[in-house]
Amino acid sequence: MKIAVDAMGADFAPDEIVLGAIAAAREYRCDIIIVGDEPRIRQILEKNGAGNLPITVHHASEVIEMTEQPSIAIRKKKDASIVVATRLVKEGKADVVVSAGSTGAAVAAALLGLGRIPGIERPTIATPMPNLTGTTVLLDSGANVDSKPKHLLQNAVMGAVYAEKILGILNPRVGLLNIGEEENKGNELVLDTYPLLKQATLNFIGNVEGRDISRGTVDVVVCDGFVGNVVLKFGEGLATALMTLIKREIAAQNWFLKIISALVLRTALRGMKKKIDYAEYGGAPLLGVDGGFIISHGSSKAKAIKNSIRVARDFAENRVVEKIRQSFSKDGEIYNG
Repeated sequence: MKIAVDAMGADFAPDEIVLGAIAAAREYRCDIIIVGDEPRIRQILEKNGAGNLPITVHHASEVIEMTEQPSIAIRKKKDASIVVATRLVKEGKADVVVSAGSTGAAVAAALLGLGRIPGIERPTIATPMPNLTGTTVLLDSGANVDSKPKHLLQNAVMGAVYAEKILGILNPRVGLLNIGEEENKGNELVLDTYPLLKQATLNFIGNVEGRDISRGTVDVVVCDGFVGNVVLKFGEGLATALMTLIKREIAAQNWFLKIISALVLRTALRGMKKKIDYAEYGGAPLLGVDGGFIISHGSSKAKAIKNSIRVARDFAENRVVEKIRQSFSKDGEIYNG
């Protein structure tokens, strides 16, 4: 198995990306192709003693910046690292792409370079979010800000496949994100999507509210990419704020309470931080494109990249693309879901 890692375009590229690839190669023993500025990449590899690891470097002379228009940049910069990495998958030289660059550029590169699975109208980003009992898959979390009911139905099927094959959730509970549980609530998109999900052969539990995500009462939550991205960013911000507030409260106590807090809370806080830290979950798969594609957080450091590569490995080993392809006819009809 070979995983192509886009080393450029992220906030801390290429140093943290390469360090993450080194850590993944050491721990997971999978072949990694690092794509980007070869001289800079090799310098980092040599500095960190990675000569004996299963890592190769594929040079790419261009980078797509976060501020560029994705669709234009992808067509203009043929030798951009994300374009080259995607091409390696298309040509069968790699199994999955991992990128922490521009999400828009990643989606555009995947669509143009890999195409869609027959029957899928639009790809979707499936982001795992921690809850009180495990993990909930949120999709779409940013690939499409304007969706139609059929897109949400397809997202639900793809999300259920991912939850089952990667997270090991049998017969995952699927919910439609709404402002209330009642069937007659919501905007036009939600109202039109509800009957499609109800008729599908999914374990559809009806409308769910935002709080149900963190409660763990649902395994797969579907919504359009605008709403999903807001939910995702709010969740990340809230988790960070809560950790900061707890630390401030501890720091404000007298020396005796500080010692007690350190002894009692240290392990608990460490476990809590691990559960809510996006770096622990790695990247989010772009489902619906005809090839493996994992999108990582733009501010990913080595730990997040390492875990993204783990997600990519699991994605390929469990043949998620093939399982999704088997779920749809060429005209988008659902075979099983």
